[in-house]
Formats: sequence, structure tokens, C-alpha cells
Amino acid sequence: MPTRLLIKNIKTLVQVRDASVLKVSGAEMKELPCIDNAWMAVDNGLIADYGPMEDFPGVEDWKGLEIIDCEGKLILPCYADSHTHIVYAGNREGEFVDRINGLSYEEIFERGGGILNSAKRVHEATEDELFEQAIVRLREVISQGTGSIEIKSGYGLSLESELKMLRVIKKIKDLNLIPVKATFLGAHALPLEFKNNKQDYIDLIIHEMLPKIAAEKLADYVDVFCEQNYFTYEETKMILEAGKKHGLIPKVHAGQLSHFGGIQAGVECDAISVDHLEYCNDADIELIKKSNTMATVLPGAAFFLSLPLPPARKMIDAGLPIAFASDFNPGSSPSGNMNLMMSLGCVQYKLTPEEVINACTINSAYAMHLSNEVGSITIGKKANFFITKPISSYAFIPYSFGSNLIESVYLNGVKQ
Repeated sequence: MPTRLLIKNIKTLVQVRDASVLKVSGAEMKELPCIDNAWMAVDNGLIADYGPMEDFPGVEDWKGLEIIDCEGKLILPCYADSHTHIVYAGNREGEFVDRINGLSYEEIFERGGGILNSAKRVHEATEDELFEQAIVRLREVISQGTGSIEIKSGYGLSLESELKMLRVIKKIKDLNLIPVKATFLGAHALPLEFKNNKQDYIDLIIHEMLPKIAAEKLADYVDVFCEQNYFTYEETKMILEAGKKHGLIPKVHAGQLSHFGGIQAGVECDAISVDHLEYCNDADIELIKKSNTMATVLPGAAFFLSLPLPPARKMIDAGLPIAFASDFNPGSSPSGNMNLMMSLGCVQYKLTPEEVINACTINSAYAMHLSNEVGSITIGKKANFFITKPISSYAFIPYSFGSNLIESVYLNGVKQ
């Protein structure tokens, strides 16, 4: 029987949008519509209604429902995490120690570490092993408030292993726990066997991987790591355009380690998002501003690798929409905790609590084409939300960066 909930005495119902907006930009990001002392109704897995307690509906209007008292607690829509790599094998804490001892990300890669290390482990792992490890990570981030997620391949770097990763992502998607989007990232690095003939690997991506992925309907997006020693602006555009011919929407890893044309390539190919953006300049900001592309900041990666911070404050002040995502992966951001990403946004990027909540909900949902399903408390959207422990305000979440303030998570109206 479908769950019917009536939640009352909510201290603050956060991110309430009567009209379903796709994203918020610039000064709009400072606005976070809320209802204090509120109620919310859930029916058949969807948000059915809400309002202030003075308009609380009579219980006789609801049959067979569960009533929850949220005295002193807040409700927020679940976070949307639009950039992750949670399908991988093992971990890379050895490289973490190498960096502490002075090696750079590039030096570790040159020694066969980094992405190539993960590719070797994925090649050796079975599909079932990858699935079991990924599910543990998925359940962890759900417990931390994530209610929709994008997952990339990219640790395969061969036809067989990329397909293996994407089939694992499809299995996760088919569980219907939360909305999942799949991204093909075959152009994540150059495999060792193609070190001296990069074009052959690009041809493999375009002429063998993409047709097979499209035939099996394994991906929603195509992504490229546009960076020095990885893929150039021209190569990025070539791969993205090939993906578009197979119905895949572009995304780009852009401007993480240098200014290398990834942002421009993404905008020119109508990418839904350009992600990382540590090296984003004023001209890039103007380019993004004229597009429908979401500028996506990954605070965990910049923090973990001690990179320059993306100019998120400048982007918002220039009128851009900003999304935050975790970049959960074994090498450069081994955390999918979006509460932590919000804290980093406030402390390191000088964003307000309102701005980081918008960045982690409605705007990150946009970066997965999910704004019409999740990302706000809106009638008809999925009832994917979390109830906090008793706290003073939503600003207390990024303020208490080391605390777990989530009491319970609901997906499709069902407590997890």
C-alpha cells in the first residue's frame, strides 16, 4: 500500500518552491524560500501539499496515514549530487600518503598511479564485486542526505571495462532507490598501451565504445577530461560531438589543473555542465553566462588536492548559476558527504548558507536534468527529503561541519 504521510510542527520547511523552477542564478541564489512552523503531506511517493500550521488539514481528510511530529526539526529536499565516480575497486590511500610526502597529482599519474591505478583495479574486478562495493558507497551517501546522483565510468579505459562499469551503473539505476544518471567517461585518461598513439584510442572511443554504449542504452551523458596530458580542446569537442550523435548529452571535466579550453569546448557543444573550474577566468564566466550550461564546483577535490579554489563567489556575483557536487572518487575526493561540501562552500568560497543549499539541491538537480523531479519541496516532485535532528536553523548544517545532523532520510516517501 502506498505510503501516506502527514508531517506536522516542522520548525522550518526549507527550499519550498510553489512553481517548479529549473535553476536559480546570480542574486536569486541568495533567496531560499521557507515556511516556518509548517506541515507537509506525502502521498504515493510524491509531495502532495504543504503549508503553515495555522492551515493544518483535518486528519479526517486523510485515511490510513502516518502522522509524524517534527517539533524543533527542519525538513530539506535531499541533495542532488551531479558528479561522482562511486563505481571503483579498492582505494588509493597510498597515493594520499605520497602527496603528503611531496609528490604532485601529475607525478603520481606518471608513475602509473591516479586514474591508471583505478583502471587496473577495475580491469581485475568482476561486475559483481564492483556492484557490491558501489552499493555500500551509495547507501552511505543516501544516509548523508543525497537523494539523486550521477555516476561516471572512466576507470575502465578499454571497451570491455568501460562497458562493465556502465552495466554496474545500470544495475544501480534499476534498483530504483534514487534517480541515477549514467555518464560515459572513456576519455578520462590515456591507457598505457595507447601512450604513443592517442588518436587510435580516440577512434576506439568514437567508433567502438560509443556505438556499443548507445546500442545497450547504458549512458545518459558523455564526458571528457580536458586537461594537459589528457585531452585537448579539439579532441574534447570531437568526442563530445560524436557522443551527441548517439544521443548522449555532453559534460566536461574542465579547468581543474590548468586553463586548457575545457570550459569553451563544453559551452560550444551545449554541455549541461562544466565541472571543476579551478582555472576559470573572466572570459569563461562570460561564455557560461550566455549559455544554458551549469557551472559546477567540486569543493571536495580542490580541498583534497590543495588546488586553487574555483571563483564561485565571482561567478555568482556575475550572475551565473552555480551547482555543487561531491566528485566522490578514490583519488581526489574520497567523500560523497554533501553536508561537508556545503561547509566548504561557506568557509572557503564565502558563499551564504542559502547559496550553498541552492547549489546542492535545485542547481545540481538541473545538472542532471532532474529539476522537474527533485531539488525542491514542490507539489508533484518526488518525496525525497530528510529530517534533521533538533537544530536552530539551516545555517547550523554548514556551521557544524563535523556533525551528523540528519535524523532520517525519506525516499519516495519511505523512511530509509
